[in-house]
Amino acid sequence: MDISTQNTQVPPPTPRPSEAQSKRAARGATRPGDRIFLGLSRGSGILLLVIMAAIAAFLAYRASLAISKDDANFLTAFEWNTGLQPPAFGIAVLAFGTVVSSLIAMVIAVPIAVAIALFITHYAPRKLGGTIGYVIDLLAAVPSIVYGLWGALILVPHMNGLFGWLNEFFGWTGVFSWDEGAPRSMLTVGILLAIMILPIITNVSREVFRQVPQMHEEAALALGATRWEVIRMSVLPFGRSGVISASMLGLGRALGETIAVATVLSPSFDIQTSLLNPGGGTFAQNIASKFSEATEFGRDALIASGLVLFVITLLVNGAARMIIARRKEYSGANA
Repeated sequence: MDISTQNTQVPPPTPRPSEAQSKRAARGATRPGDRIFLGLSRGSGILLLVIMAAIAAFLAYRASLAISKDDANFLTAFEWNTGLQPPAFGIAVLAFGTVVSSLIAMVIAVPIAVAIALFITHYAPRKLGGTIGYVIDLLAAVPSIVYGLWGALILVPHMNGLFGWLNEFFGWTGVFSWDEGAPRSMLTVGILLAIMILPIITNVSREVFRQVPQMHEEAALALGATRWEVIRMSVLPFGRSGVISASMLGLGRALGETIAVATVLSPSFDIQTSLLNPGGGTFAQNIASKFSEATEFGRDALIASGLVLFVITLLVNGAARMIIARRKEYSGANA
């Protein structure tokens, strides 16, 4: 029989799944176990939002009780007197101190942390890199009170030489003028915070740099690039969003650090133009130092300042997410 004359039966086309079925399959909701896991995951996300909303509502309610009786402008006043009648308090000094100390910490810590991460992943031998990474992991586990005691007993007494040098050569700027008082100032706090957030930024940046595709680096080397050119063209663009995320994690700790700052700083409710003279304060330090002795109204006032810190933290994280979303197409990785 001629094969060419046989009637071949064409199988009927497979019906395409509907759009709803495709979405359910993409969400992993086609099996009972997947549906249970999906429900637990979604419930956990919703629970987190509910908790955040409850915290915000509590802070807003207690803050409203205090601000409604405030005789001064809460946002611009340079005093904190909750025991007066009528009470007068404001957060201008606290906001200034929190932002300045955190910015100093970020300016010092981020370049050093990125450099250490690059050294561990691309320059150091494997054993040396592993040892340095282990030591950095240990630094991340040190409690804040230990950093505070070290800062008060070791760092502060040894800042006189640096302060004197800055005053001699840069005192004319006003930012680095020094009246030769105790070096318990914003610069000292910023240096201490930089040491505290350094392990966080380093560890996250190190893990991000390790995820760079090997093909990217090999392609750059094949084109004759030096090691630094490989890092500049392949590693840093790929890890940009990760470094930003690591920096925001470090900034979050710097903004909310309490015990270490309270141990090192000599606060006063005035804004110093010089970073070397004592003065200023931070939200967390002010809450920690005044909460135990505050009256019921005084605690409401401190909660109001905590609400401002809560909002600042949300804005910082939101800005970081926006930066990552705009940069991720250049980074080579998803944010």
